[in-house]
Amino acid sequence: MNDLVNRVAENVGIEPATAEKAIGMMLGFLQREAADGPVAQMIEAIPGASDLVAKYNGEGSGGLLGGLMNAMGGGVMALGQQLMSQGLGMGEITGLAKETMAIAREYAGSDVVDEVVGSVPGLGQFV
Repeated sequence: MNDLVNRVAENVGIEPATAEKAIGMMLGFLQREAADGPVAQMIEAIPGASDLVAKYNGEGSGGLLGGLMNAMGGGVMALGQQLMSQGLGMGEITGLAKETMAIAREYAGSDVVDEVVGSVPGLGQFV
């Protein structure tokens, strides 16, 4: 998990603690919104990704977070608002998404990641 977080933090230019939470939030969003089979395969393939999803989108934090996302209409824009509330700007959010998906491609393969991205309306413009 540290390799994933450190790589994203370094390449995007954000603190590791922020990167860890943002990656967990983003992967949790994908787990909820993307096609079940491909997203499960992608998350399982990335070392430490399941732990990040559990930590930042598990039952302990997911209830309120999920409710807020549904109230906001869900989707990519709601995720963007969540990440902005963590202090990230649009450039950092785009960098986070691109870097995380690049790592996902290394572990899960382009075909799986393309299925995940293609199954979430509006996501393709950010990755």
